[in-house]
Amino acid sequence: MKEIKAKMDNPLSELISDDIYELLSTHGLIDEKSVRDFQIRKTFKQLRSSKVSAGDAIDAIRENYPYLQFDTIRKIVYQINLPSVKENNKS
Repeated sequence: MKEIKAKMDNPLSELISDDIYELLSTHGLIDEKSVRDFQIRKTFKQLRSSKVSAGDAIDAIRENYPYLQFDTIRKIVYQINLPSVKENNKS
């Protein structure tokens, strides 16, 4: 008997294979918020590269994520990942 398996959409296909994404997802190892933010930043970059203003790009993104505020999307797309400063372990 052939098993019919629903194919998951892999929003990280440019980073990991569909099989790896499906495996991680089935084990609850995918942070959906981080994946969403990754997709938002990717869409924003694409829109900006096609000469869409930043405000219009954020408005276009809000159509896909109406539960997010304009400022929330702005914070996501302009997020700067600074290395965290860790306190030296005192032995």
